[in-house]
Amino acid sequence: MNNLTIFLVFCQSAGAFAGAIAAIWGERAYILAMRDGKIDVAEKAHLRSIGIGLRFGMTLILLSSLALVFISYSLHGTVQPAMTTSYWIFITLALLIIIISSALARHNIPSTLGSASAFAAWWLLIYLTLGLLPLSYGAAIALYLVFSGIMYAVFYYIRLLSLHKRRK
Repeated sequence: MNNLTIFLVFCQSAGAFAGAIAAIWGERAYILAMRDGKIDVAEKAHLRSIGIGLRFGMTLILLSSLALVFISYSLHGTVQPAMTTSYWIFITLALLIIIISSALARHNIPSTLGSASAFAAWWLLIYLTLGLLPLSYGAAIALYLVFSGIMYAVFYYIRLLSLHKRRK
């Protein structure tokens, strides 16, 4: 591996971490905003900055992945990225995050379901970029669905508690 490849893999991991941290921060900000029952100007600005963090993370991930594919092709690597399972899991998770985030922004899916689904995809993307997800494509999708379900239950319970505190 040359230095450019190492740098691009680092950028890929940094983008995944940036997106996952922004997703955590966004969920925390949303719960705090829900607590008082209305979203004021400061909270909207904060949520907007979180959106910028998510966009930055995804852009960094996708650009570094594209550069890694070009480098692999130009170096005539023995295994091209498009021939590996981890590449397709990576692309699927990135597309899921983009589609879910778009649906959330347009209010096409419930907030709790969308947040849990995006959160699960970001964290699985981190595990994948760190090489900790050596699964088949079907097993990775099943893991994503199970993890999304667990996160949905956790987010639903946290939001329920937050609304309960607001009513008191």
